[in-house]
Amino acid sequence: MKCLIVQPMHEDGYALLRSKGVEPILCPSPDVETMVRMIPGCDAVITRDAGFPAAAFAAAAGLQIVVVHGTGHDAVDKEAAAAKGVLVANTPRANARSVAELTLGLALALGRGIPAADRAERSGRPNFRESASFHELDGKTALVVGWGAIGGQFGRMADSAFGMNVLVHSPNAPDLNGFERVASLESGLAEADFVTLHTPMRPETRHMMNAERFAAMKPGAFLINVARAGLVDETALLGALESGHLGGAALDVYSPEAPMGPLAKFPNVIFTPHLGATTEEALSRVALGAAGHVLTALAGRLPDTTLNPEIRRTPA
Repeated sequence: MKCLIVQPMHEDGYALLRSKGVEPILCPSPDVETMVRMIPGCDAVITRDAGFPAAAFAAAAGLQIVVVHGTGHDAVDKEAAAAKGVLVANTPRANARSVAELTLGLALALGRGIPAADRAERSGRPNFRESASFHELDGKTALVVGWGAIGGQFGRMADSAFGMNVLVHSPNAPDLNGFERVASLESGLAEADFVTLHTPMRPETRHMMNAERFAAMKPGAFLINVARAGLVDETALLGALESGHLGGAALDVYSPEAPMGPLAKFPNVIFTPHLGATTEEALSRVALGAAGHVLTALAGRLPDTTLNPEIRRTPA
């Protein structure tokens, strides 16, 4: 049996597949044409943000499962999967700790101006310490938007490590483990010193941080987005920074042009290149989880994160 690896993953995942007699087939490029050329003869696919489009499903014969290395699965064409009788699964939660830790790191970096301080020292600019106000996390209020595996871990870390007052906006989360749910997003924004975004991208969450929501934030508060770029209206973010209402923002996800655009002129804006899940530990866990789902499906069972369990693996 063969598994097409659309984008590279940690070596631990390859080793697990090989140990069970499944040959990893590495895609030399994650473009559609290459997927179409490489997919014949493969029983499974592991992909990342390149997804798996309808054209690749159309070229597949005998394909049983497509596994997303990570959480987001929008780039996998689920309608095409259904038409071919192919299971689709993802690997949520495996990278939650790493993303939560980055969120905490970004909160510290914003509060203490660490990236701007580094740039000032490297360029020889004096008096950085007198150029802005800096803040501890202790006793501050954090609004966690989205109480899933990542948001929940960050909230618990912020509470236990720094004594932060943790508020939660997550209408669908059934159990907040004793943390306080705010009555509305706006009421939480008015109280929070730090707002962290961990919610999925849905039609109703697109540009949830818009001009009105930025205006509702506490003056001088900080925004951290480690979830999806589309949650933040970057034009509105720019306005909030230009007015001085927002204390700063840390973005691990953003539009492709943002780091070179108007937002880049602000020293209190931090860009990181989607680093949330890129620790060695998280990459290993996700790769092992993805490979494990492939092995489960090829053994005739449903992976526990199957997104379309109603699908039968007999190609249409």
